[in-house]
Amino acid sequence: MQLFRETNIDFLGKRKLAALISAVVILAGIISLIAHGGPQYGIDFTGGTSLQLAFEKPMTAGKLRSSLSALGFGQAEIKKIGFEEENEFIIRVEKLAEGVNIAEIMEENFTASFPDNKYDIRAVMEIGPKIGSELREAALLAVFISLIGILIYISWRFEFKFAVGAVVALFHDVLVTLGFFSLLNLDITLVIVAAFLTIVGYSLNDTIVVYDRIRENLKILRRDAFENVINRSINQTLSRTIITSGTTLIVVVVLFLIGGEVIHDFSFALVVGIIAGTYSTVFIASPVVIALQSRFAGQKGKRRM
Repeated sequence: MQLFRETNIDFLGKRKLAALISAVVILAGIISLIAHGGPQYGIDFTGGTSLQLAFEKPMTAGKLRSSLSALGFGQAEIKKIGFEEENEFIIRVEKLAEGVNIAEIMEENFTASFPDNKYDIRAVMEIGPKIGSELREAALLAVFISLIGILIYISWRFEFKFAVGAVVALFHDVLVTLGFFSLLNLDITLVIVAAFLTIVGYSLNDTIVVYDRIRENLKILRRDAFENVINRSINQTLSRTIITSGTTLIVVVVLFLIGGEVIHDFSFALVVGIIAGTYSTVFIASPVVIALQSRFAGQKGKRRM
């Protein structure tokens, strides 16, 4: 199936404008991260207590927050999950205090505050600060190792300049998504790290499809300029890119809109990541390859002189 049979869009002619747009978005994210003192980590990484409750009668997050304010937990994260009539909530309190069972204290408080509204405890999770720190280090290491692995694989499968282009594009996608999370004050949790790795895999797949077409065209169109070959390859894979990214984006947007609070942040990360990944394949990865090709060609010319 093809949406477009013959296109001749000068994508690379707009690479300077695209680079400016990317720089503005990433810079805004970096400024936000600096202003917030770094990413806003969830209890997975900072340590804390998570309590999942299901009330028999209607309950609101506002009533729960008012009840917790008396305990000094007014800043707790409260999310309603499931369907509207289920009255089920997840309550997260950061920074678990040593020797204090916060979950038990919250349970006693809710029992006293809502004596006519019984509830069931569905799940309790407590993470100490040390474990949270270890999880944070492991998550960063996982992302770093995956990028190194990608660099090695694409260098072997294609050429080093293609590998650099792909990794720069992946860094771009992660930084853009991280920037949006910082701008919107959303927490970085283990689930979001999984979303980042999903974005890396998705973006890489799209980039490799374009790279494979470039490699084929370099053999066929030997007399054409390198930039023209890449531009033609992007146009030839445009239909596939739009169909694949479009159908995936539709599913993720539906999850974001009606999937519920539990996967809201995860689906939002994928929405941003898929858009950024599709964009970076065309306007980041390919221009980086051209820039490296020009530099290598210039160095060879100097050596011959």
